[in-house]
Amino acid sequence: MIGIVGGLGSYAGLDLVKKIFDQTKANTDQEHLSVALLSIPQQIEDRTAFLLNETNINPANAIFTIIRKLEQIGADIIGIACNTAHTPEIFDVILKKLKQANSTVRLVHMIKEVAAYIRESYPPVRNVGVLCTTGTYKTSLYPNILEPEGFNVITPDQALQNNMVNKAIYEIKAGFSPVSKAVKEQVLAGIKHLQKKGAEAIVLGCTELPLAVGAGQIGETVIIDPTLILARALIRVVAPYKLKP
Repeated sequence: MIGIVGGLGSYAGLDLVKKIFDQTKANTDQEHLSVALLSIPQQIEDRTAFLLNETNINPANAIFTIIRKLEQIGADIIGIACNTAHTPEIFDVILKKLKQANSTVRLVHMIKEVAAYIRESYPPVRNVGVLCTTGTYKTSLYPNILEPEGFNVITPDQALQNNMVNKAIYEIKAGFSPVSKAVKEQVLAGIKHLQKKGAEAIVLGCTELPLAVGAGQIGETVIIDPTLILARALIRVVAPYKLKP
């Protein structure tokens, strides 16, 4: 069973589950994979707030508890529907607590899967833009994983990051569905900004962003959806023969 830690942007968890179903070969209900989504947003501290020292409560503790609940109902492969939760300050604490609890679940690391995807699918690409929360931005999560792979990571200027990109993400988190035209325009403005700085590919490095702009191509720039990559990675681990091309 695939377990999904939701509640880190509630629509993001739903989006991950939908993409798992969309990427699975199935002709009947029974041929779909078993998936458990647990969304308890009230218990999980904001990841960016923690990383910016606005709170001393590490969301890793609540995420660990949710993973253990998922494990209790049979989940053995876990995906976390949040890029920022993969920062070492959070993710490594989760791994440590799972080891101490003798847990046997396997966590699939979204950001490492994104790096592998770009390397394998777009070999000529070297300049990769990243749109993300300010927490992910400040901790250099993507540069720390992509740059050792030979990529040059391009991020927005600080003012645009704070006043447009992060703001758009939190408006989506608030639950506006469908995403408003104004918010979509903010995200597209961030994409255009990175294109001007030379990005050949742009990672939508927050699970809210694909709710506004889907994967594909804008001009000559590849738009990459980590949620979709994580969905496919989870299927590949559980049942590779069920993964759509």
